[in-house]
Order: sequence, then structure tokens, then C-alpha cells
Amino acid sequence: MASVTSSAVVIPSFTGLKTTGATASRVNTTLVKSLNTTSKISVKASLKDATIASVAFAASALLASNALAVEVLLGDEDGGLNFVPSTLTVPAGEKIVFKNFKAFPHNVVFDEDDVPAGVDASKISMSDENLLNGPGETYTVTLTEKGTYSFYCSPHQGAGMVGKITVT
Repeated sequence: MASVTSSAVVIPSFTGLKTTGATASRVNTTLVKSLNTTSKISVKASLKDATIASVAFAASALLASNALAVEVLLGDEDGGLNFVPSTLTVPAGEKIVFKNFKAFPHNVVFDEDDVPAGVDASKISMSDENLLNGPGETYTVTLTEKGTYSFYCSPHQGAGMVGKITVT
């Protein structure tokens, strides 16, 4: 990564000074020279601060774009075996992030008998061997076909860990 340092910007001082009762030819040149050398303002602009501001702006833009993703937690606050929320409606093309929260391992499997016609449930599902084993692990899917999608966690389907997504 590149190192950022600061630089100095020099702003020249105003030299068109006039004294009361004096004409331009009679201005004290010593005073003007003195003002020119001592009244220059040096402004240090920290490129590091500018870079930090740029990164913060980019990060906020990235977060704003991720705000368009819907998050579904796998497991609830009390360690219950469920999806939170278990039922949701999203527009077509919306990113859905399934995030491992509690009582893992979990996975997300779409029911091949309860997805819109023409959708291959195996292409949008996690495999039975591919489990989210730790807190914070995620699985992301984008559903583009409108309709209703039923899904479940294969290790906990019998315990009622099921959900439904309606894509509009």
C-alpha cells in the first residue's frame, strides 16, 4: 500500500497596499517588501486526511450498496433453530445473505418441489456437505425468477427450521 504524506500549499499575500495620503509612487517600498515576505500564508494540507476522507466516502457508498441486500439469520438470539425472518418478500435480483448466527451448523437448501417453474433448486442451494459451521459465516444467493421459494436447513428441517421467500 502506498504511503501518504502531507504537502504544503503556499498562498501568496496581497501586495496592493495603499497608505492614506500617499500616491502609488510614494508608497514605502521597505514596508511593502516586509509585508510580502512575512505575510505569506503557508497552509499544510494533509493528504493522509484527504485519503481517509476518500476511503470513508467509498466505504459509505459500499455500505449503501450492501444495504440493498436482505439478511436472514440462521438461528435466533436464544439459540432457537429457525430463520430470522422466516418469511420475506424481495424484488427480483435482490441479494439475500444468509448469516450463521446461533446453534450451528446450518445450511440453506431450496425445496425442489416448491420453487418457480424452470428454477433448478440445486443451483441456488448449499450442498448437505457444505455447512456454515461458525458464527458470522454467510451464504449469498440472488433470486431472479418471480415466485415463491421454500427453503430449509437440512440438519434442522425436522425441528422446523424452514422459510419462504416471495420474489416480486
